[in-house]
Amino acid sequence: MDESSDAVAILDEQQCWQHLAGHQLGRLVTHVGDVLDIFPVNYVVDGPSLVFRTAEGSKLLELTVNDHVLFEVDDWNDDRAWSVVVRGHARRLDHLAEVEAADELPLKPWIPTVKFTYVRVEPTQLTGRAFARGEEPDRDSIQPG
Repeated sequence: MDESSDAVAILDEQQCWQHLAGHQLGRLVTHVGDVLDIFPVNYVVDGPSLVFRTAEGSKLLELTVNDHVLFEVDDWNDDRAWSVVVRGHARRLDHLAEVEAADELPLKPWIPTVKFTYVRVEPTQLTGRAFARGEEPDRDSIQPG
């Protein structure tokens, strides 16, 4: 074992949700045909899912064509960093009761645009890692395994 083995820790599901709940901005990755797109979106955790608002456009169209998405959130400071990836399905909230419930969430657009559509990302897999930040170890002290 080398001295960098403690530099990466796997986050459990509860830790992943704690990190997600403590932030508001993530990246949504869509996949349609040969095209991958990534969109920054502000979001809120709602139970075991994520909710964001959007307007009509390419993001919503792509989610209609293929609802399989990735959603990634990360953060860092001088000492630590972390990353959480949500794999799942995104669906537009269409039922009145769902929309009314989403209206009560603390979710407002970050930019001055009207966004009438709510989308819920329901995870099928949640993974995360935490990293200790620091200087690179001396390469001469690490032996290839």
